[in-house]
Amino acid sequence: MPSLYLDTSAVLRAVMESGTSPEVERRIRSADALLTSRLATVEASRAIHRVRQPGVVAEARLADAEREIEHLWARCDIWEITPQVCEAARHIAPGKLLRALDAIHLATFVTARKRIADLEMLTVDERLRAAAALF
Repeated sequence: MPSLYLDTSAVLRAVMESGTSPEVERRIRSADALLTSRLATVEASRAIHRVRQPGVVAEARLADAEREIEHLWARCDIWEITPQVCEAARHIAPGKLLRALDAIHLATFVTARKRIADLEMLTVDERLRAAAALF
């Protein structure tokens, strides 16, 4: 199995919506190595806070999700958001309609792929998937 770069959408799908994307979950489980941006840790935590506030999801389920996500982060090589990544994000995939945070994920992925030849992007975000396919 190749090494995988996980964007936040893949992590949240695998943990918060477990069972809805078995292929995503299988790929995460079987990956040789996992990598993500520090950004994903922030985005995932904020997503849990958002659903916790209105009480839509049971607190026990959220506590389980937080534990699962922390376990996943322990398996990941977490790359920092450096000035070089930010500069790359400013210019990456100019023909694609990426949001700023997705551009940071893509720039981190492209930077990491220069060092990890078999690295693949795992995302459930169609815009980010299309942009990553350029690289």
